Amino acid sequence: MGVLVMIGQVLLGLSILIVLHELGHFLAARAFGIKVEKFYLFFDAWGIKLFKFTYKGCEYGIGWLPLGGYVKIAGMIDESMDTEQLQGEPQPWEFRSKPAWQRLIVMMGGIIVNIILGIFIFWMLTFKYGETYIDNTKLVNGVVPGVIGKQIGLQAGDHITAVDGQPILRFSDLLGSKVLMGNTTLSVVRDGETLSIPVPGDILNDVADYDRNEFVAVRSRTMAVDSVIAGSVAEMAGIQPGDSILSINGSATPYWDQVRDIIGGSSGKQVLLTMLRGVDTVTVEATVPEDGTLGFLAYQDTDFPHVTVHYGFFESLPIGASKAWGTLIDNAKGLGKIATGELRADKAISGPVRIATMFGSEVNWIKFWTLVGILSMALALMNFLPIPALDGGHVVFLLVEIIQGKPLSDKFLEKAQIAGFFILLALMVFVFGNDILKIVSK
Repeated sequence: MGVLVMIGQVLLGLSILIVLHELGHFLAARAFGIKVEKFYLFFDAWGIKLFKFTYKGCEYGIGWLPLGGYVKIAGMIDESMDTEQLQGEPQPWEFRSKPAWQRLIVMMGGIIVNIILGIFIFWMLTFKYGETYIDNTKLVNGVVPGVIGKQIGLQAGDHITAVDGQPILRFSDLLGSKVLMGNTTLSVVRDGETLSIPVPGDILNDVADYDRNEFVAVRSRTMAVDSVIAGSVAEMAGIQPGDSILSINGSATPYWDQVRDIIGGSSGKQVLLTMLRGVDTVTVEATVPEDGTLGFLAYQDTDFPHVTVHYGFFESLPIGASKAWGTLIDNAKGLGKIATGELRADKAISGPVRIATMFGSEVNWIKFWTLVGILSMALALMNFLPIPALDGGHVVFLLVEIIQGKPLSDKFLEKAQIAGFFILLALMVFVFGNDILKIVSK
């Protein structure tokens, strides 16, 4: 059932994005009197259609291949490679008959709609739910680094106060692009001393291998044992739900990261746990298995200093727009890092399979719409890339036409479209293969 929910969410999200993107092209074409022959969600490859109907001369339908969608505009060389209609004289309702500036708007229509949709989603989310964040300035226990944080020199109990000299108010900013894009410097207070710790430019490779939560997390106190796995070493040792771990091997363990690190670093060794059970202090011994776990879960202190801010309808707009544009800019920076070699493409690029796992196996509408907003901005950026067969490729050709005062030849556009098709096909194979490889490797 969980897999079906995951697939349903990703199909719904992508359908919304595809239909609205193609609607942008459709409305712009119709506004300039250009005939649209087809409007399809998903591709009807080899003529196979799941559903179709015709209305006012345009065929609407759903294809079987869920890798995108398209509108077929009369008199335009596109992914359909239907060049027969271009053999005759240009007709007034055809794309090729219109001024270059009108054709440019038609090609930009999908990108513009994706940007508007992304801004609208983040606007509405901000208006309805406001913003809730952990106040980084009030984390009395500091942070605890994960695998990535330890690699750059962070330690448990550190207080990260600023990034490149700018104070950090929200803890979530430490897990955002402000830090994880790299080439920044953290101001860290440790034992009363302020240190400067650089974040390398290629840190996103490690984030892709692990997770952003393996950078830093809020340091939490260990409250008590929540549950013990049946048949585990913890059960055989006599650990019980409700026990509070006071120390391990004589070392006090008020924080959960201390419990985890001591046990995790004692594989194959015996550990002595001192615990409070009710009003009594008890001691148990256990030999830690090779996987570095005893087999119990613990309650952790989650009473962190949260702040919730609500905004009015119009007050939410610039905040939502800023979030949307921030997403687009982050994606653009990521592509820039791939181009310069700081970020490996196989670690950075994700496809439908990975996107499905991001939606998850349970329905959470806040998460769903947040992901749709992020994907809408990412789709706008990807379509703006100057690759033939993408909107950005058409835009480049139209700009060349405007500059030189005459259109590029149909023969050149045909060849460019074919080249673009093979580029996209290769990219698609890479993306799907990369997604599957990541799942198998994990």
